Amino acid sequence: MAHSERTIPNSSALTGWYKSSYSDGNQAECLEVARGHADVPVRDSKAVTGPALLFSANGWTSFVTAVKKGQLLHGQE
Repeated sequence: MAHSERTIPNSSALTGWYKSSYSDGNQAECLEVARGHADVPVRDSKAVTGPALLFSANGWTSFVTAVKKGQLLHGQE
């Protein structure tokens, strides 16, 4: 993956990764978020040396709020 200002090619270079408390550890579709950074890094929990996407704090908060409200529906037409 090409590096851009909104991605980190190797997310293992960052610290503070954690999984959601909603993740029971057996799910294949888990995301991890890293605390303590100016932007919010997000990565696939199965790809710890893979890329991370960077979200602004406001962007990440808006995304999480929309998910909690059910506003992002898969396969929505």
